[in-house]
Amino acid sequence: MKMLTAEITKLLDKLYNLRGEDSVVLSKMEKEKTIAEETKARTASEKEELQEKIEKLTEEERVLAEEGEKLVDALSKIKTGDFKIVLEKLKVDFNPDKLSEDVNRLLPKTIEKVIDEKESSKKELLAVEAEMNTAIATIEELAIRKDEALSNQARLNEYFDLALEGNINITRDSITSLLEKFDFTLDEQREAAKILMFPEDALYDYEKKLKNIEQPGKSISEVFAEAKENMEEVNNFEEEKEVKLSPKEELIELLKKVGFDYLDFTSNDIDKILANYKEAELVRNVEVAKENNMNLDMFVENVELLYDKDFASKISKLIAIGKEALDIYLNPRILIKYDANGLESVIDKLKNSGLDPKKVPLMAY
Repeated sequence: MKMLTAEITKLLDKLYNLRGEDSVVLSKMEKEKTIAEETKARTASEKEELQEKIEKLTEEERVLAEEGEKLVDALSKIKTGDFKIVLEKLKVDFNPDKLSEDVNRLLPKTIEKVIDEKESSKKELLAVEAEMNTAIATIEELAIRKDEALSNQARLNEYFDLALEGNINITRDSITSLLEKFDFTLDEQREAAKILMFPEDALYDYEKKLKNIEQPGKSISEVFAEAKENMEEVNNFEEEKEVKLSPKEELIELLKKVGFDYLDFTSNDIDKILANYKEAELVRNVEVAKENNMNLDMFVENVELLYDKDFASKISKLIAIGKEALDIYLNPRILIKYDANGLESVIDKLKNSGLDPKKVPLMAY
């Protein structure tokens, strides 16, 4: 019997968190979405500023080239001697030849700087657009992931509701494959599957303690925190108590002892075996299967064979007429269809009809 230990409580805290609105999975997605939306808004603003800057630099480049050309042309037409007296009287140092030389020397470098700044801004714009597109893609991806997460959460809640109602008939693989999507470790998946498939071990106790401390106005996280604290207080005492196994727990221990992974059976399968089996009979049937090198999966798919009192006799009769163990394993319905007397009668009829029972396919029996 599983006790509600600190370790089991921790695992259930994690599972119950995933069931609520404050699920760490949904919360993480919400944070990622907030960051992506902030990035999208920032990069959109930066993109607009860079586009305006590039337009301004493009215009500046055009004006510099155009006005520079006009200035050089105008200076080339001026002769210093034409203005000699006025320049001397005004004491103005005006040398059109030198000025033209300066313009021809400085203008290309100035235009080149503008072009370089514009190209740098274009590269920056590409980087900003890439960052913005990534943010947009992330937002779209998160929307899809959130839908999937909500769907997984709904399935998890369904499994818990069925377990708490004592009506779960879900296979271990169905549970573990779902928990794998929540990034549970293999050990956590296996342990959680046990808790859901056999809720009387710990889940009922956890749920009861959880409901006992629920108070209006408290968040689910606060409730979990208080539940964990209260549960851990009683763990030491509970673990020290002598544990008496229930009939179902005794059956589970027996199944493990003879070589089964009991989680391969559904809760309904366990109940069905529990209502019909005798320990010695079950052990003998499994031993007979092992002695004949038959895969125990046959019992998982056909639990009736575990408590079939004629199982050993029927296997013996089929082996005696030459049937291979593999053939029997592949046709287990023949074992369910007939009791020992019925099977012997069918074999006799085949012989009396001149047929070799060994050559007649079991599915025709």
